[in-house]
Amino acid sequence: MSGVLLQVEGLLKRFGGLVATDRAQLAVRAGEIHALIGPNGAGKTTLIQQLSGALAPDAGRIVLDGMNITSLSMHERVHRGLARSYQITSIFGRLPVLDNLALALQARQGSSLGFWRAARADVQRYAQAATVAERVGLGGQLQQLAGALSHGQQRQLEVGIALATGAKLLLLDEPMAGMGAEESERMVTLLQSLRSEYTLLLVEHDMDAVFRLADTISVLVAGRVIASGSPQQIRAHSEVRRAYLGDDFEMAEVDA
Repeated sequence: MSGVLLQVEGLLKRFGGLVATDRAQLAVRAGEIHALIGPNGAGKTTLIQQLSGALAPDAGRIVLDGMNITSLSMHERVHRGLARSYQITSIFGRLPVLDNLALALQARQGSSLGFWRAARADVQRYAQAATVAERVGLGGQLQQLAGALSHGQQRQLEVGIALATGAKLLLLDEPMAGMGAEESERMVTLLQSLRSEYTLLLVEHDMDAVFRLADTISVLVAGRVIASGSPQQIRAHSEVRRAYLGDDFEMAEVDA
């Protein structure tokens, strides 16, 4: 595993008298799946919004691959290799899967999304789009309208769109939310398959999925990261167990 790809230093965000992010510190290493967990209201989504550029922090800084991106827009962060799935991306429900992915590739190359018909003529781009679709498990739904996909398949497509932007770091905010057991298992398998090529920062309430997927887990409580470590370290951390996991929490055995 490589060095640090994303460094969060002293990130502070207030909403009136409420401190949503309290001088948060976070280090995400290149090539890892890093899970961010914590109780409801801990500030996880607010932190992700600041990382993606949707919210500006009141203090602190965000460094991506050695570059301070704190003042960059969402669009600029995407071009620097950071994409937030399910928020920064949009599915065009009336367009097929293939067109959705081709548009993401077109945007990556600096073309306007308003001229999506021009992308159809680009054979190479559509071949790349088909490859991405295959990668996220939608190779058999290339001509399926995105709006007609199941909930789980739409989330797979959103991951594909994030990949098509050329992201090296994906921010995934509750990717298993609203899924049944079968769809969740497909998403876990997909995210595991991305491990060797991408860095993932994952916010998720499904603890079984978190402990199966994560190389590193950070725990956010009241806007502050109270612990970061391996799944085994987090499982055994007394403060984490008191604040979030509970004394009876048991981590399922995971094959290496």
